[in-house]
Amino acid sequence: MPELPEVEVVRRGLAEHVLHRRITAVEVHHPRSVRRHAAGGADFAARLTGREIAAACRRGKYLWLALDSPTHPDEAVMAHLGMSGQMLVADAERPAEKHLRIRFTFDSGPELRFVDQRTFGGLSIHPLVDGLPEPVAHIGRDPMDPLFSLDAAVAGLRKRRTELKRALLDQTVVSGIGNIYADEALWRARLHGLRPTETLTRKQGVTVLEAASEVMNEALAQGGTSFDALYVNVNGNSGYFDRALNVYGQQDRPCRRCGTPIARTPFMNRSSYWCPRCQPRPRVRASRAV
Repeated sequence: MPELPEVEVVRRGLAEHVLHRRITAVEVHHPRSVRRHAAGGADFAARLTGREIAAACRRGKYLWLALDSPTHPDEAVMAHLGMSGQMLVADAERPAEKHLRIRFTFDSGPELRFVDQRTFGGLSIHPLVDGLPEPVAHIGRDPMDPLFSLDAAVAGLRKRRTELKRALLDQTVVSGIGNIYADEALWRARLHGLRPTETLTRKQGVTVLEAASEVMNEALAQGGTSFDALYVNVNGNSGYFDRALNVYGQQDRPCRRCGTPIARTPFMNRSSYWCPRCQPRPRVRASRAV
């Protein structure tokens, strides 16, 4: 699933190509792609026709297009990219993609197409509550948000009673960090993902969150991380930050810092990658550090 850098790349592309354009037609080609819109595909298309896209927005890994209309000024189209969802900008003359699910036509310029091979993603319309779609209202701010508070995020991590990596992936504490960038941030901070959060010092909390912000900004500068053709930007191009990954996907390769082979362990139906020397496993659950 795309993480913050990949979603931000898509958001910036949408902001460049579709803002302040009026939707003249919407075609829904697969019902699963609007399954989160309870009223169905016909209602989805009808409610969007004639609307103008006012803003391309993101919080953490969540993306939406705010709508501008005298009759419905407080709604947005939320994009659930899932494992393979793509928001593509394309000339109308270009042949339809094999897995085209939803097509938007505008009063001028190229189309917007939602393409999704696995149909795990989809689009839906939601009211905005304090500027956020209802499904995102509980999501914490991410490190790229101007109102993000590092102190509050560190305090939130330390209050949890769980493992550090699980806390980093909990989008209510700090959003945007997924499996890839959690592993990369933990390696940079020299912390193991199994570290109990209640033993985390404030300094360690600051270090790991600053590492997460740093690695996600570096990934953003390189267009995100693409392991296959399923993640691309709005022009269909892949990111190339996978070349700079230090631990994620690097099992048995030497750690770039100490030379120890990178280890892989199962984690929540996925995998964790870490350096056994730089990130030793916690031995015992200690009392809260200061």
